[in-house]
Amino acid sequence: MRCTQCGNTESKVLDTRDANLVIRRRRECLRCGSRFSTLEKVQAPVINVIKQDGRIEEFKREKLLIGIRIALGKRVLPTGSAEKIVEEIEDELLKRGREEISSRLIGELTMNALRSLDRVAYIRFASVYRDFADEDDLRDAVESLKTESTSFSNEQLILLPPDHSERRKRGRPRKT
Repeated sequence: MRCTQCGNTESKVLDTRDANLVIRRRRECLRCGSRFSTLEKVQAPVINVIKQDGRIEEFKREKLLIGIRIALGKRVLPTGSAEKIVEEIEDELLKRGREEISSRLIGELTMNALRSLDRVAYIRFASVYRDFADEDDLRDAVESLKTESTSFSNEQLILLPPDHSERRKRGRPRKT
């Protein structure tokens, strides 16, 4: 590392902090005593995606994130849900240790993640990814969701406060 003041390449590390995928080091120049910080990031291997038509292009997490955000559009979900899905998919792809991954695998991983997070977002994504030919294909996808177990996580947001439904049961009029 070169000192930002004098350009010397010799420095000592004063402090090291790990912040997810980045390591921050506080350094001191051995010549002039100036202090500066450096960031080190682990270089992830390049993953190439084999598209349906045989083309090969580099995996772009931003492209996947945009598609997931479109599917999640106007859905009430915890902040960062789309980013979390992309991170999980990217981790899974890296664990496989292959340089080339089919776009079909990425699509299936995405649909599985969306299915467990939000079923409407799943249908939105699947309708584009699977390219439903007509309403029968869409109906089949919705029916397959209905046959799955309908267990919902405790992390889902509550849309109405608990006392709201109690007021209705007691016959009190709603405030307007």
